[in-house]
Amino acid sequence: MTQQEIIEHTKQGRVSILSMNHRPYNLLGPTLLEELIKSLKKAKDAGSTAVVLKSSLRHFSAGAEIEMFEDVVNKGMDLPCDFVQFLQDVETFPLPIVASIHGVCVGGGFELALACDYIIAAASSKIGSVEATLGLHPLMGAIQRTAQRAGVLRAKEMALLARRYDPATLERWGLINLVVADAELDQTALTIAEELAHGPTVAHIATKKLALVAVNEGVHAADRAMKEIQKDIWTSQDLKTGLASYRTTGVGAAKFEGR
Repeated sequence: MTQQEIIEHTKQGRVSILSMNHRPYNLLGPTLLEELIKSLKKAKDAGSTAVVLKSSLRHFSAGAEIEMFEDVVNKGMDLPCDFVQFLQDVETFPLPIVASIHGVCVGGGFELALACDYIIAAASSKIGSVEATLGLHPLMGAIQRTAQRAGVLRAKEMALLARRYDPATLERWGLINLVVADAELDQTALTIAEELAHGPTVAHIATKKLALVAVNEGVHAADRAMKEIQKDIWTSQDLKTGLASYRTTGVGAAKFEGR
């Protein structure tokens, strides 16, 4: 497969739409993870200021490539993916990433969505950590991120029971931002991404950095990091534009250029 076939990249204004097309089920392994990182970099290089991550197949992602685990168990091989590095690459990517979920989103697919900045799901989708059905547990951060966002009891429940949940439940738990009717998913995800893309990009980058410090190191560490992280905001054209717009037309009328 070529990169284009694995990740379809289209651009609409300042939004890059990355559509996973790794047949049959967008199973996560070395190929898809590598192409995801390449595609994110391509989106940034193309001048986009927000990204939608979705699937062009029936499901968002049905988990990981089982062959990886069989090679570890039967051949004594190491896992071929550095999951921690992948998570770091996604979570430190400077542009906002909107995960748009439909169909099945389980195992590594759920973990991929959790690494994004905004999660929107179709009402009919089914989401969960199902690794226990293989004798495993989540390998790409779902336990700790679910514990952080929904509480340790919910994290244990999802990993231990290995159920597929309706997205409305996960929205209530604070693991998903928004649930919409299936027919509205693509347009709503794009609308949210466009709103992010036309916002103050430099400030958005700082927001992502500060939030990551807060969740990884705590509130006091984030307080101490604010001054350094906010330096680029004070010299940004976006801030000058926003202040000038406020003086002339009031709140909410600024048209940012992402500089």
